[in-house]
Amino acid sequence: MGETSLRRQYLLVSDFDHTLSFNDSGVVLSQLLGTTDFEEKIAGLARINLVQQGGELAYLLLHDPEYRKVRRDHLHEVGKRIRLKHNLSRLVEILQNGIDTHQFSFHVVSAAPEEVVQSALEGIIPPDHIYGTKFHYDPHSGEIASIRRVAAGYGKVAVLAGLVEATGVGFDHVVYVGDGSSDVHVMLHVNRLDGYTIAVSENKYLAPIARRTILSQDALSVLVPVLEDIVGWKDAVKIRALFERHGLHIQEWDKVRTDFLTIRETPLVAAAS
Repeated sequence: MGETSLRRQYLLVSDFDHTLSFNDSGVVLSQLLGTTDFEEKIAGLARINLVQQGGELAYLLLHDPEYRKVRRDHLHEVGKRIRLKHNLSRLVEILQNGIDTHQFSFHVVSAAPEEVVQSALEGIIPPDHIYGTKFHYDPHSGEIASIRRVAAGYGKVAVLAGLVEATGVGFDHVVYVGDGSSDVHVMLHVNRLDGYTIAVSENKYLAPIARRTILSQDALSVLVPVLEDIVGWKDAVKIRALFERHGLHIQEWDKVRTDFLTIRETPLVAAAS
């Protein structure tokens, strides 16, 4: 048997907006279109729970007059304007090359339009490893005619389940990375099936669910919990050495525990006479 066949196979699946990038796809699209009320529209849809969290942009693209003019070319252009987190290509390279006896296949599951994510990650992640919100376009007008898939909320669970079935990798060998409320469903699902979850934000709904939370502007930061808890490296010196072999060094590394508290005055109750 070759070395590769002896390695444990893992799926590392990541969200896109604010997880691998600094931008929100909908905000960048709104800037491209010159619209100014995107945030208000998204907040309004969220308040009435008309669509799953994360699926608001897809709803606007299909139903809102200002966004109905969006064509496939607009979405490709948005992807080119997205600012990716530092060292994303190095993260993918390290994971694909494998670490000790662990081999990782990197995939992206995002509520953002698939064209946006593929355009932003061109040359870094193969298009067939990207699962975004998928549209059907009218062949004559080029406008969005319908939605084929929204990879948000439970939609992410469905995509991930299909990916696990297609690759034959068990859920206990899945690592999921996300940043927002639309990742809650999939993280709960992965945790329940003994997978591993990483939050890259202090979202109050997500951080308590994730096995680890790591905050950094560098995509390589998710390697730290992977190395510690999946690969089994407990020696910080060994972890730092891996970064140094790639011409990098960890400048600051603070381990903290975050508690979310809301404290209110207790209403005074009049004493019985």
